[in-house]
Amino acid sequence: MSIGLLALLDDVAGIAKVAAASLDDIAGQAAKAGVKAAGAVIDDAAVTPRYVDGFAAEREIPIVWKIAKGSLRNKLLILLPIALALSTLLPVIITPLLMIGGAYLCYEGAEKVFGALFPHQAHAHEESVGSIDPTAASLEDQKVAGAIKTDFILSAEIMTIALAAIPEGGFWMEAVVLALVAVGITIAVYGGVALIVKMDDAGLYLARKGIGGATRAFGRFLVKAMPVFMSVLGVVGTAAMIWVGGGIVLHGLAEFGLGGPAHMLELWTEEAAHALPAIGSFIDWAVNAFGSGIAGLAIGFVMIPLAGYVISPLLKAFKK
Repeated sequence: MSIGLLALLDDVAGIAKVAAASLDDIAGQAAKAGVKAAGAVIDDAAVTPRYVDGFAAEREIPIVWKIAKGSLRNKLLILLPIALALSTLLPVIITPLLMIGGAYLCYEGAEKVFGALFPHQAHAHEESVGSIDPTAASLEDQKVAGAIKTDFILSAEIMTIALAAIPEGGFWMEAVVLALVAVGITIAVYGGVALIVKMDDAGLYLARKGIGGATRAFGRFLVKAMPVFMSVLGVVGTAAMIWVGGGIVLHGLAEFGLGGPAHMLELWTEEAAHALPAIGSFIDWAVNAFGSGIAGLAIGFVMIPLAGYVISPLLKAFKK
Protein backbone atom coordinates (compact mmCIF):
# COMPACT_ATOMS: atom_id res chain seq x y z
CA MET A 1 0.00 0.00 0.00
CA SER A 2 2.79 2.42 0.99
CA ILE A 3 4.78 1.46 -2.11
CA GLY A 4 1.74 2.17 -4.29
CA LEU A 5 1.24 5.53 -2.60
CA LEU A 6 4.90 6.46 -3.12
CA ALA A 7 4.66 5.48 -6.78
CA LEU A 8 1.54 7.61 -7.17
CA LEU A 9 3.23 10.59 -5.53
CA ASP A 10 6.24 10.11 -7.78
CA ASP A 11 3.96 10.12 -10.83
CA VAL A 12 2.22 13.26 -9.60
CA ALA A 13 5.59 14.94 -9.07
CA GLY A 14 6.63 13.97 -12.59
CA ILE A 15 3.40 15.35 -14.04
CA ALA A 16 3.90 18.58 -12.08
CA LYS A 17 7.43 18.95 -13.48
CA VAL A 18 6.18 18.44 -17.03
CA ALA A 19 3.37 20.95 -16.47
CA ALA A 20 5.80 23.51 -15.04
CA ALA A 21 8.13 23.03 -18.00
CA SER A 22 5.18 23.44 -20.37
CA LEU A 23 4.13 26.66 -18.63
CA ASP A 24 7.67 28.01 -18.87
CA ASP A 25 7.72 27.06 -22.55
CA ILE A 26 4.37 28.78 -23.16
CA ALA A 27 5.48 31.93 -21.35
CA GLY A 28 8.75 31.99 -23.28
CA GLN A 29 7.04 31.51 -26.62
CA ALA A 30 4.47 34.20 -25.80
CA ALA A 31 7.25 36.64 -24.91
CA LYS A 32 9.15 35.90 -28.13
CA ALA A 33 5.99 36.20 -30.22
CA GLY A 34 5.14 39.51 -28.54
CA VAL A 35 8.62 40.88 -29.30
CA LYS A 36 8.24 39.85 -32.96
CA ALA A 37 4.98 41.81 -33.14
CA ALA A 38 6.44 44.87 -31.38
CA GLY A 39 6.49 46.97 -34.55
CA ALA A 40 2.77 46.52 -35.13
CA VAL A 41 2.12 47.15 -31.42
CA ILE A 42 3.85 50.53 -31.66
CA ASP A 43 1.77 51.36 -34.72
CA ASP A 44 -1.42 50.35 -32.87
CA ALA A 45 -0.49 52.57 -29.91
CA ALA A 46 0.21 55.50 -32.25
CA VAL A 47 -3.07 55.15 -34.15
CA THR A 48 -5.49 54.86 -31.22
CA PRO A 49 -5.14 58.22 -29.37
CA ARG A 50 -6.41 60.17 -32.36
CA TYR A 51 -9.86 58.63 -31.83
CA VAL A 52 -10.27 60.40 -28.47
CA ASP A 53 -8.99 63.76 -29.70
CA GLY A 54 -11.62 66.48 -29.29
CA PHE A 55 -13.73 64.77 -26.60
CA ALA A 56 -14.29 66.07 -23.07
CA ALA A 57 -11.73 64.92 -20.53
CA GLU A 58 -14.25 62.82 -18.58
CA ARG A 59 -15.07 60.80 -21.74
CA GLU A 60 -11.46 59.94 -22.67
CA ILE A 61 -10.94 56.93 -20.39
CA PRO A 62 -14.44 55.46 -21.08
CA ILE A 63 -13.75 55.72 -24.81
CA VAL A 64 -10.35 54.06 -24.44
CA TRP A 65 -11.99 51.32 -22.34
CA LYS A 66 -14.64 50.72 -25.03
CA ILE A 67 -11.96 50.45 -27.72
CA ALA A 68 -9.84 48.15 -25.51
CA LYS A 69 -12.79 45.80 -24.98
CA GLY A 70 -13.47 45.81 -28.71
CA SER A 71 -9.81 45.08 -29.38
CA LEU A 72 -9.83 42.16 -26.97
CA ARG A 73 -12.97 40.77 -28.63
CA ASN A 74 -11.28 41.16 -32.01
CA LYS A 75 -8.25 39.19 -30.89
CA LEU A 76 -9.76 36.47 -28.69
CA LEU A 77 -13.20 35.82 -30.18
CA ILE A 78 -12.57 36.44 -33.88
CA LEU A 79 -8.92 36.52 -34.88
CA LEU A 80 -7.58 33.76 -32.63
CA PRO A 81 -10.06 31.09 -33.84
CA ILE A 82 -9.65 32.26 -37.44
CA ALA A 83 -5.83 32.19 -37.18
CA LEU A 84 -5.84 28.69 -35.71
CA ALA A 85 -8.36 27.40 -38.25
CA LEU A 86 -6.62 28.93 -41.25
CA SER A 87 -3.14 27.83 -40.14
CA THR A 88 -4.48 24.27 -39.84
CA LEU A 89 -6.93 24.02 -42.72
CA LEU A 90 -6.25 26.78 -45.26
CA PRO A 91 -2.91 28.55 -44.66
CA VAL A 92 -2.74 29.76 -48.29
CA ILE A 93 -5.57 32.29 -47.72
CA ILE A 94 -3.88 34.13 -44.82
CA THR A 95 -1.71 36.32 -47.05
CA PRO A 96 -4.55 37.51 -49.36
CA LEU A 97 -6.67 38.39 -46.34
CA LEU A 98 -3.81 40.35 -44.81
CA MET A 99 -3.29 42.18 -48.12
CA ILE A 100 -6.95 43.21 -48.17
CA GLY A 101 -6.57 44.52 -44.62
CA GLY A 102 -3.36 46.31 -45.58
CA ALA A 103 -5.08 47.96 -48.54
CA TYR A 104 -7.84 49.14 -46.19
CA LEU A 105 -5.26 50.71 -43.85
CA CYS A 106 -3.66 52.46 -46.84
CA TYR A 107 -7.07 53.75 -47.89
CA GLU A 108 -7.99 55.07 -44.45
CA GLY A 109 -4.62 56.77 -44.00
CA ALA A 110 -4.59 58.25 -47.52
CA GLU A 111 -8.15 59.48 -46.96
CA LYS A 112 -6.91 61.52 -43.97
CA VAL A 113 -4.13 63.02 -46.09
CA PHE A 114 -6.60 63.73 -48.90
CA GLY A 115 -8.95 65.38 -46.41
CA ALA A 116 -6.17 67.67 -45.17
CA LEU A 117 -5.14 68.66 -48.70
CA PHE A 118 -8.57 68.88 -50.34
CA PRO A 119 -11.23 69.22 -47.61
CA HIS A 120 -14.19 69.95 -49.92
CA GLN A 121 -13.47 67.03 -52.24
CA ALA A 122 -12.85 64.79 -49.23
CA HIS A 123 -16.26 65.72 -47.79
CA ALA A 124 -17.92 64.82 -51.10
CA HIS A 125 -16.08 61.51 -51.09
CA GLU A 126 -17.19 60.72 -47.52
CA GLU A 127 -20.82 61.36 -48.51
CA SER A 128 -20.49 59.11 -51.56
CA VAL A 129 -19.09 56.17 -49.58
CA GLY A 130 -21.46 56.68 -46.64
CA SER A 131 -18.80 56.96 -43.95
CA ILE A 132 -21.32 57.86 -41.20
CA ASP A 133 -22.81 54.86 -39.49
CA PRO A 134 -26.62 55.38 -39.37
CA THR A 135 -26.93 52.95 -36.45
CA ALA A 136 -24.51 54.88 -34.25
CA ALA A 137 -26.20 56.82 -31.45
CA SER A 138 -23.56 59.55 -31.29
CA LEU A 139 -20.25 60.80 -32.62
CA GLU A 140 -18.59 58.88 -29.80
CA ASP A 141 -20.13 55.62 -31.01
CA GLN A 142 -18.90 56.36 -34.54
CA LYS A 143 -15.38 57.08 -33.30
CA VAL A 144 -15.31 53.91 -31.20
CA ALA A 145 -16.63 51.82 -34.10
CA GLY A 146 -14.00 53.29 -36.42
CA ALA A 147 -11.23 52.66 -33.90
CA ILE A 148 -12.29 49.04 -33.38
CA LYS A 149 -12.46 48.50 -37.15
CA THR A 150 -8.93 49.87 -37.59
CA ASP A 151 -7.77 47.89 -34.57
CA PHE A 152 -9.10 44.73 -36.23
CA ILE A 153 -6.65 45.14 -39.12
CA LEU A 154 -3.69 45.94 -36.86
CA SER A 155 -4.64 43.12 -34.49
CA ALA A 156 -4.82 40.72 -37.44
CA GLU A 157 -1.25 41.67 -38.32
CA ILE A 158 -0.14 41.26 -34.70
CA MET A 159 -1.76 37.84 -34.37
CA THR A 160 -0.36 36.67 -37.71
CA ILE A 161 3.18 37.78 -36.80
CA ALA A 162 2.82 36.09 -33.41
CA LEU A 163 1.53 32.89 -35.02
CA ALA A 164 4.47 32.82 -37.43
CA ALA A 165 6.88 33.27 -34.50
CA ILE A 166 5.54 30.25 -32.58
CA PRO A 167 7.50 27.02 -33.25
CA GLU A 168 5.43 24.17 -34.61
CA GLY A 169 3.60 22.50 -31.77
CA GLY A 170 0.24 21.25 -30.67
CA PHE A 171 -3.02 23.05 -31.39
CA TRP A 172 -3.63 23.94 -27.75
CA MET A 173 -0.07 25.20 -27.28
CA GLU A 174 -0.56 27.65 -30.16
CA ALA A 175 -3.97 28.66 -28.83
CA VAL A 176 -2.67 29.43 -25.32
CA VAL A 177 0.37 31.34 -26.61
CA LEU A 178 -1.77 33.45 -28.97
CA ALA A 179 -4.25 34.16 -26.17
CA LEU A 180 -1.44 35.33 -23.88
CA VAL A 181 -0.03 37.54 -26.64
CA ALA A 182 -3.50 38.99 -27.33
CA VAL A 183 -4.19 39.86 -23.68
CA GLY A 184 -0.69 41.14 -22.94
CA ILE A 185 -0.51 43.36 -26.02
CA THR A 186 -4.00 44.78 -25.46
CA ILE A 187 -3.13 45.72 -21.87
CA ALA A 188 0.18 47.26 -22.95
CA VAL A 189 -1.30 49.27 -25.84
CA TYR A 190 -4.43 50.60 -24.19
CA GLY A 191 -2.83 51.08 -20.80
CA GLY A 192 -0.25 53.26 -22.55
CA VAL A 193 -2.95 55.10 -24.48
CA ALA A 194 -4.88 55.78 -21.27
CA LEU A 195 -1.75 57.29 -19.72
CA ILE A 196 -1.14 59.45 -22.78
CA VAL A 197 -4.64 60.90 -22.95
CA LYS A 198 -4.69 61.73 -19.21
CA MET A 199 -1.31 63.44 -19.08
CA ASP A 200 -2.90 66.87 -19.53
CA ASP A 201 -5.15 66.24 -16.51
CA ALA A 202 -2.11 65.20 -14.51
CA GLY A 203 -0.37 68.39 -15.61
CA LEU A 204 -3.35 70.50 -14.54
CA TYR A 205 -3.33 68.85 -11.11
CA LEU A 206 0.41 69.50 -10.68
CA ALA A 207 0.03 73.11 -11.86
CA ARG A 208 -2.64 73.76 -9.22
CA LYS A 209 -1.52 71.61 -6.29
CA GLY A 210 2.11 70.73 -6.97
CA ILE A 211 4.65 71.05 -4.19
CA GLY A 212 7.19 73.67 -5.11
CA GLY A 213 7.59 75.99 -8.07
CA ALA A 214 9.40 73.41 -10.22
CA THR A 215 6.57 70.91 -9.88
CA ARG A 216 3.92 73.49 -10.75
CA ALA A 217 6.01 74.70 -13.70
CA PHE A 218 6.29 71.14 -14.96
CA GLY A 219 2.52 70.79 -14.65
CA ARG A 220 1.99 73.93 -16.73
CA PHE A 221 4.43 72.59 -19.30
CA LEU A 222 2.42 69.36 -19.59
CA VAL A 223 -0.85 71.27 -20.01
CA LYS A 224 0.62 73.37 -22.83
CA ALA A 225 2.54 70.53 -24.46
CA MET A 226 -0.13 67.80 -24.57
CA PRO A 227 -2.36 69.37 -27.26
CA VAL A 228 0.69 69.67 -29.50
CA PHE A 229 1.77 66.14 -28.59
CA MET A 230 -1.71 64.78 -29.37
CA SER A 231 -1.71 66.54 -32.74
CA VAL A 232 1.70 65.10 -33.56
CA LEU A 233 0.56 61.68 -32.38
CA GLY A 234 -2.47 61.94 -34.67
CA VAL A 235 -0.15 62.58 -37.61
CA VAL A 236 2.05 59.67 -36.54
CA GLY A 237 -1.03 57.46 -36.25
CA THR A 238 -2.12 58.30 -39.79
CA ALA A 239 1.41 57.72 -41.07
CA ALA A 240 1.54 54.42 -39.19
CA MET A 241 -1.60 53.17 -40.92
CA ILE A 242 -0.08 54.06 -44.29
CA TRP A 243 3.33 52.46 -43.76
CA VAL A 244 1.92 49.36 -42.05
CA GLY A 245 -0.63 48.87 -44.82
CA GLY A 246 1.97 49.47 -47.52
CA GLY A 247 4.36 47.01 -45.90
CA ILE A 248 1.67 44.32 -45.68
CA VAL A 249 0.78 44.71 -49.37
CA LEU A 250 4.43 44.72 -50.49
CA HIS A 251 5.25 41.57 -48.53
CA GLY A 252 2.09 39.89 -49.82
CA LEU A 253 3.01 40.69 -53.42
CA ALA A 254 6.46 39.21 -52.81
CA GLU A 255 4.90 35.95 -51.63
CA PHE A 256 2.95 35.78 -54.90
CA GLY A 257 6.07 36.22 -57.01
CA LEU A 258 5.84 40.01 -57.46
CA GLY A 259 8.77 40.79 -55.20
CA GLY A 260 10.37 43.60 -57.21
CA PRO A 261 9.18 46.51 -55.02
CA ALA A 262 9.82 44.65 -51.76
CA HIS A 263 13.31 43.52 -52.86
CA MET A 264 14.19 47.04 -54.03
CA LEU A 265 13.12 48.46 -50.67
CA GLU A 266 15.11 45.77 -48.87
CA LEU A 267 18.20 46.67 -50.93
CA TRP A 268 17.82 50.39 -50.14
CA THR A 269 17.36 49.54 -46.46
CA GLU A 270 20.54 47.43 -46.35
CA GLU A 271 22.61 50.05 -48.16
CA ALA A 272 21.42 52.82 -45.84
CA ALA A 273 22.10 50.70 -42.75
CA HIS A 274 25.63 49.86 -43.96
CA ALA A 275 26.31 53.53 -44.70
CA LEU A 276 25.53 54.46 -41.08
CA PRO A 277 26.41 51.37 -39.02
CA ALA A 278 26.37 53.26 -35.70
CA ILE A 279 22.61 53.70 -36.00
CA GLY A 280 22.02 50.84 -38.39
CA SER A 281 18.94 49.48 -36.63
CA PHE A 282 17.19 52.85 -36.64
CA ILE A 283 18.14 53.53 -40.27
CA ASP A 284 16.88 50.07 -41.21
CA TRP A 285 13.50 50.81 -39.62
CA ALA A 286 13.28 54.39 -40.93
CA VAL A 287 14.06 53.56 -44.56
CA ASN A 288 11.74 50.56 -44.51
CA ALA A 289 8.92 52.65 -42.97
CA PHE A 290 9.50 55.49 -45.45
CA GLY A 291 9.49 53.17 -48.47
CA SER A 292 6.45 51.28 -47.21
CA GLY A 293 4.76 54.62 -46.56
CA ILE A 294 5.33 55.83 -50.13
CA ALA A 295 3.93 52.56 -51.45
CA GLY A 296 1.02 52.72 -48.99
CA LEU A 297 0.18 56.29 -49.93
CA ALA A 298 0.13 55.38 -53.63
CA ILE A 299 -2.10 52.36 -52.91
CA GLY A 300 -4.37 54.50 -50.73
CA PHE A 301 -4.81 57.21 -53.36
CA VAL A 302 -5.71 54.52 -55.90
CA MET A 303 -8.20 53.08 -53.41
CA ILE A 304 -10.02 56.43 -52.88
CA PRO A 305 -11.71 56.56 -56.32
CA LEU A 306 -12.02 52.78 -56.32
CA ALA A 307 -13.94 52.97 -53.04
CA GLY A 308 -16.12 55.82 -54.26
CA TYR A 309 -17.01 54.51 -57.72
CA VAL A 310 -16.76 50.72 -57.43
CA ILE A 311 -16.66 49.25 -53.91
CA SER A 312 -19.24 51.55 -52.26
CA PRO A 313 -21.87 51.17 -55.05
CA LEU A 314 -21.42 47.40 -54.94
CA LEU A 315 -21.86 47.31 -51.16
CA LYS A 316 -24.95 49.52 -51.34
CA ALA A 317 -26.44 47.31 -54.03
CA PHE A 318 -25.66 44.22 -51.94
CA LYS A 319 -27.35 45.75 -48.86
CA LYS A 320 -30.45 46.59 -50.88
